[in-house]
Amino acid sequence: MLYWVLKAILTPILHTLFRPKVEGLENIPEKGAAILAPSHMAFCDSVFLPLMVPRRVTFLAKQEYFTGKGIKGRVIRAFMRGIGMVPIDRTSGSAARAAMETGVRILSEGKLLGVYPEGTRSPDGRLYRGKTGVARMALDARVPVIPVVMSGTDKVQPAGRIIPRIHRIRIRIGVPLDFSRYDGLSGDRFVERSMTDEIMYELMMLSGSEYVDMYAAKVKLEMDKTGESAPEAVAKMRSRTRLAA
Repeated sequence: MLYWVLKAILTPILHTLFRPKVEGLENIPEKGAAILAPSHMAFCDSVFLPLMVPRRVTFLAKQEYFTGKGIKGRVIRAFMRGIGMVPIDRTSGSAARAAMETGVRILSEGKLLGVYPEGTRSPDGRLYRGKTGVARMALDARVPVIPVVMSGTDKVQPAGRIIPRIHRIRIRIGVPLDFSRYDGLSGDRFVERSMTDEIMYELMMLSGSEYVDMYAAKVKLEMDKTGESAPEAVAKMRSRTRLAA
């Protein structure tokens, strides 16, 4: 109930302030389960996309958003649940499996599930290597994957910024990707990597962004360790890989 109340309140505000341009809404099925696989530029991606999609979208979100203390923590927790977020633990292999089981359960209920294939926000606006969790869930639940590109949200809410800036956003929703040809092959890492690369290729084509064949999370760790920018960190990591080869 709270989801639809928040949607009714926030959608007109979004249209007025951020003037979203949305393309490809017809690619989202009117009913039935599917995975929305968006590029990830800012926290507000998880707010703007559900507001623009007529159906309810459930996002998997890190559990830290739900563990705050005091009044502020309770407000944030209520808001997260209100906009359709489900908490998951991302700290271990067993936690990752539990997260995928949660995703498959949501899909088995015929819902739309939002999952960021990059696993974290892009550190510099480029598209980074996808993780195979989306592919595994798509195979287990036997559902299509719909690529979605969000642009402008990094200007609205740059990393570390809480109060959004006013900037126009754009959402492009691609044609659903049918992976039924791989039915029964869940757990095959080569199949799941092939599927993931296909998803990332579609995101690259939709966005026109440069693709970086590295995990964004590892690039961020390098940035934190060295204080370098994302391009500098990527260049250094590539250099180390070449030397080790």
